[in-house]
Amino acid sequence: MDAELQDLSTAGAGELAAALTRREVSALELADAAIERIERLDQGVNAVVVRDFERGREAARAADAALARGERAPLLGVPMTVKEAFNVTGLRTTWGLEPFRTHVAERDDVSIARLKAAGAVILGKTNVPPSLGDWQSDNPIYGRTNNPYDPTRVPGGSSGGSAAALATGMVPLELGSDIGGSIRIPSVFCGTYGHKPSFDLVPGRDHMPPGADGSGAELGVVGPMARSAEDLALAMDVLAGPAYGEEVGYKLDLPAPRHSRLGDYRVLVIDNQPVAALGAEVKAAVRATADRMRQAGAAVQVDSDLLPDFEAAHRTYMMLLGAIMSRGAHDGRPPINAWAWMDCLDARARVRRQWAEVFRAFDVVVAPAFGIPAFPHVTESDWSKRTLEVDGEPTPYGDQLRWPGLATFPGLPATAIPVTRSKNGLPIGVQLIGPYLEDRTTIEVARLLAA
Repeated sequence: MDAELQDLSTAGAGELAAALTRREVSALELADAAIERIERLDQGVNAVVVRDFERGREAARAADAALARGERAPLLGVPMTVKEAFNVTGLRTTWGLEPFRTHVAERDDVSIARLKAAGAVILGKTNVPPSLGDWQSDNPIYGRTNNPYDPTRVPGGSSGGSAAALATGMVPLELGSDIGGSIRIPSVFCGTYGHKPSFDLVPGRDHMPPGADGSGAELGVVGPMARSAEDLALAMDVLAGPAYGEEVGYKLDLPAPRHSRLGDYRVLVIDNQPVAALGAEVKAAVRATADRMRQAGAAVQVDSDLLPDFEAAHRTYMMLLGAIMSRGAHDGRPPINAWAWMDCLDARARVRRQWAEVFRAFDVVVAPAFGIPAFPHVTESDWSKRTLEVDGEPTPYGDQLRWPGLATFPGLPATAIPVTRSKNGLPIGVQLIGPYLEDRTTIEVARLLAA
C-alpha cells in the first residue's frame, strides 16, 4: 500500500479511486480497512446498522479483477455506505418502522444502481429516525446513533448515521436524502460536507417507504455526503441524470460554476428570519464565511428586497410537507385536499420565480442550515412539546425547519460545509444555496472556501 494512503480514514473517495487506478492499493484492501474501522469505531456511535461485509468483499474482488483488465469507472473499488432507507437488493429496508422490521429489498433504487455501475463497493447501510422524520437518528429497530464529537448529542437526521460514519472515518462517501434538512443538518452537526441537489436532478421516485412504488416525494431529493467538496462533485457526476424511461429524450447538461474565483462571486447573506432563532455561534460562522469571501474580493450583501416572504413560503411548505409525511397513516383524513395541494404548488411556483430574480442579482446565498450546533438527545415524542435552547432561551423544536426550508421549498441546490467549532468543541457549518440546476456553483464555492 502506498505510503501516502496509510491513513485511509482521511483519504477521500476521489483520492482512493485514483490510487486504485494506479494500482497502489487494492479494492479488497480498502474494503477490509473500512470494515475494520467500522467494527472498531462504531460501538459507541451506532452508525452502520445494516452490515453487508461479505458481499462487499466479493464486490471488491470483482473491482480488483476489473481494474486488472484495464477497466475504469469513477468509483471502481471505492468502499462506501448508504442511508438505511435506500433499497439495496437483499438487504433490509425498514425506514426505522416496526411494521417493516423484516422487509428485504428485491431490487436496487436508481441511485444505488448508479453507484454500483460506477464501481462503488457498498459495505452496509446507516441509521435513520422512524419514517425519516426527525433531526436525530433513533428508532425501535436499530436504536440510537450518537454524535461522534459528543455521545450525549445527536448526529442530526434523518441521514444521521451517514454523517456519523463519515465523521469517524469509517467510509469516505455516503448517500443521503433530504426533505427537511436531512442531508444538510447532519453534515453541519458532524463537521462533514453534504449536497442537497436541485429538485429531481437525482431521481428519487423509488426512494419511498416499503409499499410505495415510483411516486416519489414532491419536495424530497437524493444526494451525496462526503468529507470534501471534490467528492460531492464526483458523486453528483455519478448520480445526476434522467430517471429510467426519460433518458430516451433527455440528457444532463448542467452549467459550469458561475465563477472560478471566490472574488468574482456576488454573495447574499441570510442570517435573520421572523421566527427561527439563530444562535450567536452559528451567526458568527455565517458572517465569517461571508467575510472570507469578501476578503477574497467578492461583493457581499446582507439581506435583499428581492427575497420572498419567508413566513408565507414556510406556511405553504409545511402544508406540503405535512401531506407528504402523513402518507400511509390510516388514522384519519389527509391533512389537505387536492385543491389545497394544487394551490400550494401554485404558491411554490411563485416563490421559485422570486428566487430566480434573486439569482440574477446574486450568485450564491450563505445561510444557516440550523440555528445551533448539535443538541442533546430528545426523548419527548410529541414535537409540539419539544424545545431547543438557543443561547439559553427555549424555542419550539419545529421552528428550526425554516432554515433548511429556505432551499427545500423552492427546490434549490444547497451545499452544507463545515466552518468552525463551538466553544464546546462541536462542529458548526453553514449552507450555500444556489440557483436552480446550478448545483456545480454551490459545490465549487464550497471547494474554493476549503482551498
